[in-house]
Amino acid sequence: MKIAILGAGNMGLSFSKSFLKYELIKPENLHLITRNKTKISKISEEFPKSKISTFNEVKELDSDLIIIAVKPQDFQNVAENFRFQLHENQMVLSIMAGVKIEKIQKLLNHPLVVRAMPNSPTLLGMGITGYTSADGISFGKLINIERLLNSTGRSVYLENEELLDAVTALSGSGPAYFYYIVDAMIKAGVEMGIDENLSKLFVQQTMLGAYHLINNSDKSLEELIQDVASKGGTTEAALKTFNENNLKEILKNGILDAEKRAKELNG
Repeated sequence: MKIAILGAGNMGLSFSKSFLKYELIKPENLHLITRNKTKISKISEEFPKSKISTFNEVKELDSDLIIIAVKPQDFQNVAENFRFQLHENQMVLSIMAGVKIEKIQKLLNHPLVVRAMPNSPTLLGMGITGYTSADGISFGKLINIERLLNSTGRSVYLENEELLDAVTALSGSGPAYFYYIVDAMIKAGVEMGIDENLSKLFVQQTMLGAYHLINNSDKSLEELIQDVASKGGTTEAALKTFNENNLKEILKNGILDAEKRAKELNG
């Protein structure tokens, strides 16, 4: 299989590394295409056996799969300035937030489009990706796409494309919500007199341990919370403040606003 990646940014490169790590593609069959000419030398160092080009240099693509990893706001301009035509059997995999399959098909004048929404832990092979596809794509082709996506973590096929905007808000943007909470906890530790690096260690290990407890317990989240929150204790005091300030509602509304923005990106 030959793969071209339009937009060799963080996500495009993390996908590329996963494909090569699990030997799903040979380095010489990978074509990385960037808009920024100054990035070519750095990308070449990471992918010495792969082809590296700028958008303006590409006049023909012989790849079996073209992965579109440009920013959604840039896609229309990029598509209108392609110097090549897609061939009948080439597959397109979009990892752009918000841009619907119908719009991609129209701008590329090409029917074979799969749309996916990964998240940043794909950099470590621990991501999760929701994906869906246009009508008329064979089961065999979808299985090949899923194998590629699974090399970056886990993938889930969704029948309803509308749910991808929710996936974007929930898991695509999700890592930033955790970083936000971790940052607040670290700063609270510093304010209480704990050295910043030590506070960071306590919080990170706490998050890691809590994740494993969720994964290895049959208890509900409410039960796990109650296991920590003794009556009249310190945890209960913190939870009382969170509830009085509607923290859950604030977080939920933020995620719903992220979904709204994902829908707006289709323009």
